[in-house]
Amino acid sequence: MSNQTEKKGVSAVDFFCIGFGAIVGVGWAVAINGWMTSCGGPVPAAIGYIVALVMMIPIALCYCELVPMLPVAGGGMAFAYRAFNEKISFISGWAAFGAFVSIIPWEAIQITDVLGYLVPNIKSGDPLYNIANTDVYLVTIIIGTICSLLLFALNMRGLAAAAMVQKILCFVLVGAAIVGAVACLIGGSAENWQPIYDVSDPTIYGEGLKEVSHKSMFGGIMAILASAPFFLAGFETIPQGVEDAGGDITNVGKTVVLSVSLACVFYAILLICFGYGWPWQQFAHMENPSAATMFQSLYPNAVGTFLYWLITIGAIAGLFTTWNGFFMASASLLMGMGRGCLVPKVFAKQNKNGIPVPGLVVCLVLSLIGPFLGAGLIEDITSFSAAAFVLSWTITSYSLIRLRKTEPNLERPYKIPGGIAMGIFSAIVTTVVFILLFVPNNPVYMGKTASLMFVGWMVIGIILFLASAIQRNRIPKEERAAAMFSHAKDA
Repeated sequence: MSNQTEKKGVSAVDFFCIGFGAIVGVGWAVAINGWMTSCGGPVPAAIGYIVALVMMIPIALCYCELVPMLPVAGGGMAFAYRAFNEKISFISGWAAFGAFVSIIPWEAIQITDVLGYLVPNIKSGDPLYNIANTDVYLVTIIIGTICSLLLFALNMRGLAAAAMVQKILCFVLVGAAIVGAVACLIGGSAENWQPIYDVSDPTIYGEGLKEVSHKSMFGGIMAILASAPFFLAGFETIPQGVEDAGGDITNVGKTVVLSVSLACVFYAILLICFGYGWPWQQFAHMENPSAATMFQSLYPNAVGTFLYWLITIGAIAGLFTTWNGFFMASASLLMGMGRGCLVPKVFAKQNKNGIPVPGLVVCLVLSLIGPFLGAGLIEDITSFSAAAFVLSWTITSYSLIRLRKTEPNLERPYKIPGGIAMGIFSAIVTTVVFILLFVPNNPVYMGKTASLMFVGWMVIGIILFLASAIQRNRIPKEERAAAMFSHAKDA
């Protein structure tokens, strides 16, 4: 391991920044008022993230045990391959890949909107076209394209370089959020939380506006689970890069739990603080309802202007932490699937520096598509990605249970508290949430469009899996398994 440490130098702290930065991202700055309105107020939304924490900790613990046990690219896909078979493995990997790559164009779409807070007229002029009731401008395409190319170039230098940038950006976004939270507590009032729960305001929940399927505070609390998996999903970037880990591999697994826990608490605290800072129903009516805009109303002077710029810069840093984290994670996942011939074997290739170039090229292409789609698809992309993540987590939970039974003597540098019982709890919770995402008229339902997107994505995956059977069958199953897990021996 000492040789690997000298060669790679990617520490547990680096992995924490990769995971936490990928989780938190830009959502806290640009989606926080959407969480409030979706849940009927900042208080139920904050409680909802604590409920999400209860759901996520067992999932994270499953990864905490499995990552150092099988430290190979692929994460949940590799765990399912070892626990079950290539079919279950493909379902897990394809779902995770869909979730990963949907986040990449999501960030490319958002970048221009976030920059618009700093440059108000950035979208001046006539739009090129309209898609999903949203105008798409030339400047949006240009900015998204430039940022995509820069991230591609960064990741072509390897995980260590990407992790260094991630660490810097992570400190910027957390620092901005902390200053903003303190400013809200100084200038705000508990009266701004009122009403604690309300979905009756016709200017927020009227015809053609925000639609919710709950009528009680409990429903509002549970409603956050429809999008929470998307905004908590970045921890999956950690197992994808574990082959580059240096130091104690057990600590890398523990960063999964730490990053998820702190992200949930981070979101809950900001919801409480930002809701304290300004009346939440007025926040929903702001022309640009971002956290940065709220500070201009809270402090209508130079302090407000400073906070506006600080929060916006923090949002931009967060946007790039997620974008960067999933760029490399998506390529590593494709590489792992390529080793097992679950996708064309070309994706298993790495250059002389160990960088999965074919996978990065795919990520670049998908990232370049994002700016052409427009922001009108963001909500559906969010829900689709959430469902795909939950499916992958569900399979991982069952994988832990299965491996505890079939390979009890496999070296486990870290064993989760509760053992199989914790895995069963995780499996039950994720299975229930996954089912509820597709059941109409319940608070967790993700919507018809997102449901169709998910079904369509999985159908495409099944077709590709069947079409690649000839290539896959040319290589003995044992040889494919060896290609996937041989890297674990180096860890």
